[in-house]
Amino acid sequence: MSTTLNSGSKRNVLGVLVDATDYADATERIIRAATEGRPYAVTALAVHGVMEGVADGRLGAQLNSFDLITPDGQPVRWALNLLHGAGLRDRVYGPELTLRVLGRAAEQGLPVYLYGSTQPVLDLLIPALIAKYPALKIAGSEPSKFRGVEPGEAEQIAARITDSGARIVLVGLGCPRQEKFAYAMRPYLDMPLLAVGAAFDYHAGGLRKPPAWMQRHALEWLWRLGLEPKRLWRRYLILNPKYLARLGAQKTRLWRATPVTPATESPGTFAV
Repeated sequence: MSTTLNSGSKRNVLGVLVDATDYADATERIIRAATEGRPYAVTALAVHGVMEGVADGRLGAQLNSFDLITPDGQPVRWALNLLHGAGLRDRVYGPELTLRVLGRAAEQGLPVYLYGSTQPVLDLLIPALIAKYPALKIAGSEPSKFRGVEPGEAEQIAARITDSGARIVLVGLGCPRQEKFAYAMRPYLDMPLLAVGAAFDYHAGGLRKPPAWMQRHALEWLWRLGLEPKRLWRRYLILNPKYLARLGAQKTRLWRATPVTPATESPGTFAV
């Protein structure tokens, strides 16, 4: 499994290599890979995603092989600025990055494939995206099977995507399933795979976005917690303090936070 990394923007955040990037730079990299027909794995990581990579060494190795990881959450942006002097003025939020990539794809005639979520969500998402970008070409879509991949299925999925004429794949499976999917499918597809988190639900109208002031002050987690307390309380009330503790340890050099070597092997299984 080969990968092309832009190592110049990679920075160590708790052992996960996150890119010091902004919307314009990230969008340009993705569109360039799409026009050149190159495999390109992308995800936008908030605290939850970074901590999943810290807790699971195999996932951390997969994340460190990604071509582009954007700082989805404000605390991840803060870490890049605190630890590495990145000087980033804003995060690169998955749902917003999705819209910017789709806008450029519509302008340049790059067809898009939607993979993940459920059929009802896709049925709402597709017309919403076309209404926003009338020139956007949706080459195809398929919902998650909510199970592990079966023998030979990765090749079948790749064939469906390739045969559709798509040049970009948006993956909405939830973290970390979508990152594992993008890592596993990259060798089969000569195009960017973007793990876009909750973007499908947001843009389909299934999730309400927090007010802009909450997003600016890193309080989106509180908004999400209020909407889905039973599902998310462990993620935010346990992971957030752990993240801050590890960030402090890395900053004061009490913890080296050595990045895991980027993975190269094909995964035995992953969710589809």
